[in-house]
Amino acid sequence: MTLPAHLDSEARAASRNDFADLARLVRRERLLDRRYGYYAVKISLTLLALAGGCVAFVLLGDSWWQLASAVFFAVMFAQIAFLGHDAGHNQIFRTGRANDRIGYAFGGIVGISYGWWMGKHTRHHASPNHEDDDPDIDIPLLAFTRRQSGEKSGFVRWTTKHQAALFFPLLLLEGLSLHWASIQAVWHGDVKARRLEAVLLVAHLGSYLGAVFLVMSPPVAVAFIAVHQGLWGVYMGCSFAPGHKGMPTYTDKTKVDFLRKQVLTSRNVRGGPWVDFALGGLNYQIEHHLFPSMPRANLRRAQPLVRDFCATHEIDYAQCGLMTTYRHVLRHLRDVSAPLRATS
Repeated sequence: MTLPAHLDSEARAASRNDFADLARLVRRERLLDRRYGYYAVKISLTLLALAGGCVAFVLLGDSWWQLASAVFFAVMFAQIAFLGHDAGHNQIFRTGRANDRIGYAFGGIVGISYGWWMGKHTRHHASPNHEDDDPDIDIPLLAFTRRQSGEKSGFVRWTTKHQAALFFPLLLLEGLSLHWASIQAVWHGDVKARRLEAVLLVAHLGSYLGAVFLVMSPPVAVAFIAVHQGLWGVYMGCSFAPGHKGMPTYTDKTKVDFLRKQVLTSRNVRGGPWVDFALGGLNYQIEHHLFPSMPRANLRRAQPLVRDFCATHEIDYAQCGLMTTYRHVLRHLRDVSAPLRATS
């Protein structure tokens, strides 16, 4: 699905002041103000829960009950990654340096290169769902457009052909993929703070594997790693996929202003506070893409304001429940891979 061609002329005719008008409404409600108290509590409780999990991990010892703790740590790693995401967008502190410092720390805890992720995620925000420029829809084993599916060959063509069925199983590898991409970026010097990131990744790997194999016997340790890394990957993939997958894509031929580009390529997920917690605020993908530095705690308040503004300006505003979102994603994956199945 691509942005319709008629948007070219509409975008040119649209007032350039639309986003400025929306931004004024947002600032008037002080929705871009820092939320120091919220983040102080959020970070403290998250780190406290992680510390408690580490104590339980040691007390459980060499037991198959450690697989339950692996599930817990998968959730905790995702929650810490969400905080790293907030830091990367300068949501926590006022200055970029302070946010980067805590971002590096969160990246080190979960074993991800903060610098690598920042570069990748910044490109995504600049060009969401752009068929050539968005790294989040440039995934070797999957295709998100008919053009991408036609370019696949060999084993990758087979995975693309069956990508709807393979989507969730492939997410089991997402955690390992994040680790490996981080290691490659640091190894090749593709990050600014190379020495710091190398120390953090080595420290993470050493402490993680050391703790697992010191506390548990090899069979239990391997099972723990498989469950933990697999479920963490699924959690991360299931948190990020709803925001854009299955939404329109576009190319340089489509001229669309910032406001419409961000809104029309994004999708919100309905739900209460539990959805906010589970998805780390990514359920407000539209508001987040329009105002990346808006603290997570303010996104819920911004949502009705942005939705009403879009309705007034006749801009499609996509929002649905979580399960419906996954159905849209899987339907889109089936549709773009249909030509491959038709030729088999």
